[in-house]
Amino acid sequence: MNSQLIIPLVLYLAAVFGVALYTRRFQGKGNFLTEYLVGGRSMGGFVLAMTLAATYASASTFIGGPGAAYKMGLGWVLLAMIQLPAAWLTLGVLGKKFAIESRRHNALTLNDILYARYQHKGVVIFASLSLLLAFFGTMVVQFVGGARLLQTVTGLSYTHGLMLFAITVGLYTTIGGFRAVVMTDTIQGIMMIIGTIALLVGIVHTGGSIGALVTKLHDIDPALVSPYGPNHFLSQPFMLSFWILVCFGVIGLPHAAVRCMSYKDSRSLHKGMVISTIMVALLMFGMHLAGALGRAIVPNIASPDQIMPTLMVTVLPPAVAGIFLAGPMAAIMSTIDSQLIQASATLLKDLYINYINPKIAEGDAAETKLPKLSLWVTGIFSALVFVAAMNPPNMIIWLNLLAFGSLQAVFLWPLVLGLYWEKASATGAFASMIVGLTTYLGLSLGKPDMGGMHAIVPTLVIGLIAFIIGSYARPNQSKIAAANK
Repeated sequence: MNSQLIIPLVLYLAAVFGVALYTRRFQGKGNFLTEYLVGGRSMGGFVLAMTLAATYASASTFIGGPGAAYKMGLGWVLLAMIQLPAAWLTLGVLGKKFAIESRRHNALTLNDILYARYQHKGVVIFASLSLLLAFFGTMVVQFVGGARLLQTVTGLSYTHGLMLFAITVGLYTTIGGFRAVVMTDTIQGIMMIIGTIALLVGIVHTGGSIGALVTKLHDIDPALVSPYGPNHFLSQPFMLSFWILVCFGVIGLPHAAVRCMSYKDSRSLHKGMVISTIMVALLMFGMHLAGALGRAIVPNIASPDQIMPTLMVTVLPPAVAGIFLAGPMAAIMSTIDSQLIQASATLLKDLYINYINPKIAEGDAAETKLPKLSLWVTGIFSALVFVAAMNPPNMIIWLNLLAFGSLQAVFLWPLVLGLYWEKASATGAFASMIVGLTTYLGLSLGKPDMGGMHAIVPTLVIGLIAFIIGSYARPNQSKIAAANK
């Protein structure tokens, strides 16, 4: 085990814990839930941009996506770039109205917004359970990505790498809450950019030039430099529908949407839109190009998901490789901490406090009981994900996309139409959630021939139709709907 490789990672993890301990002091000021779940709604523009981009960039960006680019070639780099406006769309569509509604109703979670709009327990409970199941799947992906990274680079066994990763993320998220998550995301975003640039420079230096690397890819398989990839896998219908999945549909991702409840003011929102878009562009292009060009340097590898850590130790000096190791670790940790705090919020606030024990949030006792309960909820959920990650799939990107699409099928239309369509009703939202989720899972697992189209496209179309029919069939009579007229 090379100390030059490990020291930067240890220093990075120490900094993350330091930030978590620093942010813990804010939890004694004001309402515990407001601080723990939305950080007191105090994010500035730069922090908003970094936490949104860092949350969006995950194990798929640093491990799974480059692994797919390694397998499919430069066509996958083109495909990855359709994610460029994802952060801009999320903040542009949800940002201002989401912040206004969350403050008006004192909403601390996504499901608080849904209940305020639709006044229907069934909508909230179904949304909560769907979120927990999907987050469980995506968090398994992040745990697997972190463990494989540590396994490949440090020489630790997969199990030991998984344990180290799980303990680190679980502890700092539990200690600091939402504020710790967004502040560490800012550090992690900076590390991602540094790591991306360092790796690309190392790959080009090792390969001689970009032209030489592309020529070698062509020698391996001409399809690797084609826009459509081997066997024309990247067809035009697939590319267009993939944009729906990884860009437009991101508006419906709970851990991204909750950022729109937590920023400070309109200036922060506008600044965040610009910076987060630039950062997403740099990360997506840099990492996927590195994965595709990496095949010219390491043409044979057991699992495509191992290409990034393999390249890191192949093309970079140990000290620089150690800095880069913190980059993908940061991407993975910044996504899983956001999902973990959101899952904890769903269990603690949306289900336990709202429907099982409302009295725990009342009076002075709440400030002593709720912090302890949050520790248990976060810890238990982390432990369950750890157990599931003990037997990982071969390519984590497909599990991630399955959970990714499921969240969009459930949340996209109830969120967007709930904000912008005055006739949106609880019946429409509930119908859209159920029909959307069952359609997406059926198409994804059944794999019918759709001419290269991804399952998310017919899913969202059918979910939209179900929403409209349900809303007209049984209009919403709640005070919220009346107030929006």
